[in-house]
Amino acid sequence: MTGAELLRETFEIQGRDFDKAGEISSEIKVTLLDLGIPAESIRRSVVIAFEAEMNVVMYADKGTLTFVLTEEEVKLDICDEGPGIADLELAFQEGFTTASDEMRELGFGFGMGLPNMEKNADDLRVETEVGKGTSVYARIRLNTHG
Repeated sequence: MTGAELLRETFEIQGRDFDKAGEISSEIKVTLLDLGIPAESIRRSVVIAFEAEMNVVMYADKGTLTFVLTEEEVKLDICDEGPGIADLELAFQEGFTTASDEMRELGFGFGMGLPNMEKNADDLRVETEVGKGTSVYARIRLNTHG
């Protein structure tokens, strides 16, 4: 049981659009701040949203990020139309990356995306199929003490 849904919004993410990369996670941060959500829950939600958004920008043709706020948690569902992840276990290892030199020169792709999402989520599930895309489902419980 995850409580009543208070807010739901779906954002489109365009692959390779580094100029707009990070805007969705920034918008989610402002929304959660305006609603008075505890700071630690905001931080964890924004880290996950940013890492997921960047993975879509870096690797996929396009994707969506659906943000849902309930009375008890933040839900982030990110689905992309990208290459998929060939070795999911390897992708969760800190420092593993398939980023191009260009991506790293822009300051991205240091192999911390999935590890950071895993560290900040109370529940994280990744479904991927090579040649089809990847979906990430993250849940962050609202911390009433932070």
